[in-house]
Amino acid sequence: MSANEIDISDEQRVLLSRMSGVEKAALLMLSLKEDDAAQIFRHLDPKHVQRLGVMMSSASDFSPDKVGAVHRLFVEDIQRFTNIGVGVQDFVRNALVAALGEDKASRLVDQIAAGAGARGLDSLKWMDARQVASLIQNEHPQIQTIVLAYLEPEQSAEILHQFPEPVRLDLIMRVAELEEVQPAALQELNDIMEKQFAGQSGVQSAKMGGLKAAASIMNYLDTAVEGALMDAIRDQDEEMSMKIQDLMFVFENLIDLDDKGIQLLLREVTNDVLQRALKGADDMLKDKFFRNMSKRAAEMLQEDMEVMGPVRVSEVEVAQKEILAIARRLADEGELSLSKGPGDDYV
Repeated sequence: MSANEIDISDEQRVLLSRMSGVEKAALLMLSLKEDDAAQIFRHLDPKHVQRLGVMMSSASDFSPDKVGAVHRLFVEDIQRFTNIGVGVQDFVRNALVAALGEDKASRLVDQIAAGAGARGLDSLKWMDARQVASLIQNEHPQIQTIVLAYLEPEQSAEILHQFPEPVRLDLIMRVAELEEVQPAALQELNDIMEKQFAGQSGVQSAKMGGLKAAASIMNYLDTAVEGALMDAIRDQDEEMSMKIQDLMFVFENLIDLDDKGIQLLLREVTNDVLQRALKGADDMLKDKFFRNMSKRAAEMLQEDMEVMGPVRVSEVEVAQKEILAIARRLADEGELSLSKGPGDDYV
C-alpha cells in the first residue's frame, strides 16, 4: 500500500455496510463547517435537501469508529477519482449513492445517461425552465402547447410561470383541449429542437395533453398563480374550469390516503413543514395524521402547533404544496396511490 492510499479496516467496512447512503452523507455533512455544508446544499435538489436535512437532524450516533469510517471512505473515493476525465461515470455514481442511496442513485444515473444522448424534444427535459421558455417563446402557441404537454408537469409548470398571464391562460386551455398530436406536428417540433441540438429523431403520433395534463401542471403552480389562472379559465370556459378542478389533487385529498400511505408520507416530511401545513387543515385530516403517529409524537406535534400561534395563510399554502410535491414523487415511484375517491387514482 502506498503512502497516499487510505486503509479502511474490515471493522470499518462492516460499519459502512450497515449504513444507508443518506446516513453516510448526513454524517459527512455534519463533519463540515456550516458554510461549507451550506455550499453543498445549494447544489442539491430541494427534495434531496429535505431528505438529507431530516437525516442530519435525527442523527445521534457519532462514535469515533463510525465517523472515521465515513471520512476514510470519502477520502478513498476522492483519491480514486482525482484525475478529471478518469473514472468520471463511477465517480458520479458513487457520489449519488452516497447522497441518495443505491436505488435512487441507480435510477438517476440511468436518466443522466439517457439525457446525455437526448435529441429533439427529449433534449428539453434536461434544460432549465427559463431556457426552455426562452427557446419556445417566439414559436406558434400550438408548438408551445405540445412542449408543455410532452414534458413532466412540474417542469411544465415552471416553464408556464415564465410567460405573462394572458399567455398562461391561452396555453393551459390549449393543453386541456389537446388530445392527440400527429406525426407532422411532432416532426416540426423535433426539427426546431434539432436546430439547437444535432441529430435526428423519428416520431409517431402520440396521445398527450388533455384535462388531466392541464390539472397536473396546475398542481405544480404557485398558489397565487394557480388561483388567478383558474379564475381566468372559469371566465373563459366554466365547464372546463370545473373539470380541471375536479382532476386536481389538493391537500385536502390526502384524507383519502390509507394509513400506510400517511405513514410513508410522515417519514418524508419534516416536522416544521407538517406543523405549518396542518395549521390550515380541517380536523378530520389533522386527526388522520395524528392517528398514524406514535402517541407521544402526536402530542408533541399538537403542542408545537399551539405554541407557534397564528401562521400566515401564504406560509400554510407553501407547506401544503411541499407535502403534495413529496406525495406526487412517492406516487411516481409507485410507493403510494393518490386518489380523489374510489377508483379514481391520480398517479
